[in-house]
Amino acid sequence: MSPAVQTPARIPQSLLAFDFGTRRIGVATGNAFLKSAEALRHIAADTDTLRFAAIEKLIKEWQPDALVIGVPFHPDGAEHEMTLAARRFGRQLKGRFRLPVYEVDERYTSVEAEAQGARDVDSAAAALILEQFFREHS
Repeated sequence: MSPAVQTPARIPQSLLAFDFGTRRIGVATGNAFLKSAEALRHIAADTDTLRFAAIEKLIKEWQPDALVIGVPFHPDGAEHEMTLAARRFGRQLKGRFRLPVYEVDERYTSVEAEAQGARDVDSAAAALILEQFFREHS
């Protein structure tokens, strides 16, 4: 289990969720009380410095109690290169912003977002990740 993973004793009320990718990071916001998730935008930045500056701006704007990241796996549940990269991203978020970070299995969220006709697949996938978090912790 990754150091970024936590099991919430109490569900945080305000959350930001991330669909991590090497080129784009989808972002969604949500409210645990309402069990609602809303796609916000995606971050497309060339460097970690620019990515984390954009994330910091969103955290200041939305003031979440916690963060949720999607972690991809192979269909059989095996880890792969992006699994490790997403977990590293989660550890970086936790270290930089001092907020709890929760992981959600994000298999097929991008495919589902595309099937739903999302204009911004990355942020729509982040919203699906957050909805999955709410289902797992309700």
